[in-house]
Amino acid sequence: MSLRRESGEIEKNDHGLPVYSEPRSLHDQAKGRQLSVDADDVAMVNADQYQLKRALKGRHMQMIAMQVPPGGAIGAGLFVNSGSAFQTGGPASVLIGFTLVGISIYLMMQALAELAVMYPINGAFTMYICRFIDPSWGFACGWQYAISWLTVLPFEISAACNIIHYWPGSEGINNAAWITPLLLALVAIQFFGVRGYGEVEFVLSLMKVLACIGFMILGIIINCGGVPTDTRGYIGNRYYKQPFSDAGFLNGFHGFCSVFVTAAFAYTGTELTGLAAAETENPRKEIPRASKQVVWRIAIFYIVNLALIGLVVPPNSKLYSGEGSTSRHSPFVIAIQLAGIKALPSVFNAVILIAVMSVANSCTFGSTRTTQALAANGMAPKIFAYVDKKGRPLVVVGLQLLFGCLAYINLAPSGGDIFTWLLSLSGITVLFVFGSIALAHIRFRKAWAYNGHSVDELPFKAAFGIWGSYICILINVIALVAQFYVALYPIGGPYLDAKIFFELYMAGPFIVVLYLMWKVYSWFVYPEHRKMFVRTKDIDIYTGMREGQRTMISGVDVTEDQRRASISEMQAEDKKKGAMGWAKAAVRVII
Repeated sequence: MSLRRESGEIEKNDHGLPVYSEPRSLHDQAKGRQLSVDADDVAMVNADQYQLKRALKGRHMQMIAMQVPPGGAIGAGLFVNSGSAFQTGGPASVLIGFTLVGISIYLMMQALAELAVMYPINGAFTMYICRFIDPSWGFACGWQYAISWLTVLPFEISAACNIIHYWPGSEGINNAAWITPLLLALVAIQFFGVRGYGEVEFVLSLMKVLACIGFMILGIIINCGGVPTDTRGYIGNRYYKQPFSDAGFLNGFHGFCSVFVTAAFAYTGTELTGLAAAETENPRKEIPRASKQVVWRIAIFYIVNLALIGLVVPPNSKLYSGEGSTSRHSPFVIAIQLAGIKALPSVFNAVILIAVMSVANSCTFGSTRTTQALAANGMAPKIFAYVDKKGRPLVVVGLQLLFGCLAYINLAPSGGDIFTWLLSLSGITVLFVFGSIALAHIRFRKAWAYNGHSVDELPFKAAFGIWGSYICILINVIALVAQFYVALYPIGGPYLDAKIFFELYMAGPFIVVLYLMWKVYSWFVYPEHRKMFVRTKDIDIYTGMREGQRTMISGVDVTEDQRRASISEMQAEDKKKGAMGWAKAAVRVII
């Protein structure tokens, strides 16, 4: 089912997009009824106001797969927020929780890659949810996802200020002195459009990867007693055996449940490859490659690093006393400090600062692309759909940067309370989004089969098919239930406290409110959205296909011989050429 409604013949270009003889301005686009999905409005967004530029190359996509949004895949979530998970759950809970959520992320990325290769459309998974599940649920997920990015940006800028205060020379300097240049830097990056975003993330992500690899080597050396300044000698698994650590578990099952949301928050950002599909030069090639690398990056950069932290940091350190959950006491920095290595903690803290700034850069990408897609499909004010000649969604970029100015609120004595409530909207958002992506993949496969197509016709197939998506949904449901339990009965109490519950679980009721808003609104405006979900027979599997895909294997005008020839062509394209081809593919997957 498409969100577009046909209302007459419109001239189209070579790619099937509507065109007009005269260009229209932003003022023209802002006219008329808001939240409209008329054919003229959609055409105005897609043709007159230009499209998002396909300027992202393969190396950009590889690094975007290691993005650092709210919690930060290879970013603040790993380097900083994991400290709170160690404090509440212990090293064993962290290892198991991050592994389970990591499995869910990999399965979600496989499903998203299959959809994004087939439909490299603006808005990606938000529009997949609208098309394959329900427009109202897509509206709710899309807006909550965009809002989570909007609220996280000022928080990350404030976190950067705290990280800077790690160095004694920064004490006494007002945080405004750091907030202003950070915001100006973000404005400068956005001025260069998606290519500027890709280049900055390539450099920053490369630095983070090198830092992770360096710490893995150092962690093994520390554990084996190879650091001369460390008087502990060989450590092994000594800290798992100490009685007060409960064999690596803290606070029992209660502590284990608390780890899930931290892990999901930390992995957030891997889905950016789906959002970037509409701006990738070759989505058929680059998106599958980026998604396949997720499993290696989860195993190496997350699981190995966190396992080493649990091995070399003792239970009586400040990591477990509460200080380790603050941005000034990263678990990685604490591990290096315990080894007595001078200067290196300061260097690693600088890496953490880079990671947090990468978070802020990603916030502008995630929120702007989602909001622009919602507007282009009539689910947000049309002015947010504006894209200039260089492919920059300037209006929503401006909105995101205005939200960044909320970082100045933190200068007030009660600023921390404001940020707590702002972030409560984003805490478990990704669990709803990841589960919905997996469900959209299941519904797509059913509609694909219903229309007489086989999986052999797909240019990219999820590694574990729909069963992988079912497992992904199951893990996300378990994580949501675990967080609900923790919200009702937080570690350390008080239990059944309304304030604490909504601080930890506000995203749950909020997404229901958003869903009901669109369901009620569309009940009167778009009768076709009244159903609880899109029926399989009504799902539109053809609109938005990648260039050339529909003419090759889909539609009533394609013969069976043409379809078989197209499948053979795709299989030949994917086939590795000899031992060298397999070797190159293996290197690309891991690196």
